[in-house]
Amino acid sequence: MVFPTLQFVLFFALVLGLNAAASRRLAWRNAVLIAASYVFYAAWDVRFLALIMFVTAIAWAAGLAQNDPRWARAAKIGAIVVMLGVLAACKYFNFFFVSLQQLLGDSVLSRDLAWLRIVLPVGISFYVFQAISYVMDVSRGEAAARRNPGDVALYISFFPQLVAGPIVRAADFLPQIDRVIRPDAAMRAGAVVLILSGLFKKMVVANYLSVLLVDPVFGFPEMQNAAGALLGVVGYAVQIYCDFSGYSDIAIGVALLLGFRFRRNFNQPYRATSLRDFWRRWHISLSSWIRDYLYIPLGGNRGGAVRRTAVTLTTMTLAGLWHGAGWTFILWGALHGLGIAVERRLALLQFRRPALVAGAVVFAFVTLLWIPFRAGSIQTTLEVLAAFTRSQGISPVPLPVSVLVLLALGLAMNWLPVGWRDRVEVRLSGWPPMAQAGVLATGTAIMFATAQEGVAPFIYFQF
Repeated sequence: MVFPTLQFVLFFALVLGLNAAASRRLAWRNAVLIAASYVFYAAWDVRFLALIMFVTAIAWAAGLAQNDPRWARAAKIGAIVVMLGVLAACKYFNFFFVSLQQLLGDSVLSRDLAWLRIVLPVGISFYVFQAISYVMDVSRGEAAARRNPGDVALYISFFPQLVAGPIVRAADFLPQIDRVIRPDAAMRAGAVVLILSGLFKKMVVANYLSVLLVDPVFGFPEMQNAAGALLGVVGYAVQIYCDFSGYSDIAIGVALLLGFRFRRNFNQPYRATSLRDFWRRWHISLSSWIRDYLYIPLGGNRGGAVRRTAVTLTTMTLAGLWHGAGWTFILWGALHGLGIAVERRLALLQFRRPALVAGAVVFAFVTLLWIPFRAGSIQTTLEVLAAFTRSQGISPVPLPVSVLVLLALGLAMNWLPVGWRDRVEVRLSGWPPMAQAGVLATGTAIMFATAQEGVAPFIYFQF
């Protein structure tokens, strides 16, 4: 079940009504949301329910064990190992065996291992990280262990952010399930603006750029010239931003209508003037998760320059591997880590650049690194890079005016002030509920009418 579909609209309308009807009793409200979340997840594949329930049970038990000093540390480590093991088995098992087959080649040890392939459960990276967050937050005293397993189940499975984030911290989410918050006019107005802006980013900008520009360039890189390859790469930078930030906007807006507040997940990332600044703006929930639960425990900024560089490279390489089981993702993460290490060294040398130059360098670096991220293989990555050396292509992608307009819109979202959103929210907050609902319904209908036929999955669903 995907957000920008009629199926989800009907599902959410029903959930919204049931949530309002059950809001008089906290236990009923939470039960409705757990049931809705499991139905939502089962719509992808009912077999995945057993896995998310297993992860929930491990996190719940490990959380309770933190109240007993005799078992706290062992339970925490054991739970994290089990949950990471589940993630590794589901996400990296196929990658391991494909790599093994390639290594063995045509030798006598070669075997057909296709029957061992595992179906990747949708959203597993996100809900496993949330489960780990619960155990860690309880261990650190930032959240209280929950005796009611339903509380942990709702936190891990809450459907607005279940399959592609944002990754919500236990310390932020759990207090919100202890009381029923009926969305007021300001929350409803914020939700309307977020949902409609998210639909526009995904259904108009991202989807059309994908079909008209990005897919042809990356699908046939050997036929492109330098101009086409450059526009295709920039187009993917805009597409992935609009696709993922659009999903996050919708998820945060949907949660608001149910009475839950999530933190912002994107903050105009292509305005960054350093790679560290980029990662403070891009996929903020993951970046902060990696910082707090991986980078700092590994040593963070402690120790000498060599140690800090090693920790940075390790952290970013693992972040790349989290995004996907492939050498291109490992390369993407490692190069981001190397870039951050170089930036840190330049800062120590007091090497200063004008903000405009720094922003241009960071944008170019980040955009070029989207090539292996999108390409899917080292071979395709090299073919796209080779296209930059050709003045003419065999069959370059035609560029209608609409593509250039979409590129300009996507880039403008990163550089133009966003105060208009606050002004629209303030104005909408003065409207009655039915008028706000009418704006949401009308805007959604326009997006559906404008969008292409079919449902394009969100990019981050594969992670």
